[in-house]
Amino acid sequence: MTTPTPAREKDPLAIGIGALGTGVGFGGACLTIVLFLVRFLQRAEISRYGESVSEIDPIWGTVGGMIVAVIFSWRRSQGLESIWQRGVISTLSVFGTFFLGILAVPVWHFLQFTGMVLLTAGSFALGIAGSRWAVRGSAAS
Repeated sequence: MTTPTPAREKDPLAIGIGALGTGVGFGGACLTIVLFLVRFLQRAEISRYGESVSEIDPIWGTVGGMIVAVIFSWRRSQGLESIWQRGVISTLSVFGTFFLGILAVPVWHFLQFTGMVLLTAGSFALGIAGSRWAVRGSAAS
């Protein structure tokens, strides 16, 4: 005869940290992809309609990364009952994404395209690991 396993409770810490990691990871990946594309276009010297494409402003990568960070961290923190906690997690993920953008400067300076690819891959890995952690913490099975 098998004994039923007790139902797992939600783990708010795992949900919060996982959601934060998800937001920072995917927001940072979005930011580094845009920065990578901007650098690539600047190196390629492509011009279209008399305008240089290299004049693309990298601030859009930062804004896009921050929006992605808010969306993913808000979504993954749905297991928390407090909207205040979800808002704090989303805000912290924006700052984490911003700091990944700051980290991209020395990575680009020393490692160029290889470093940006590694930073993007690391950001994706953080996002996936954080997402799994948040889902596991919110699963009540």
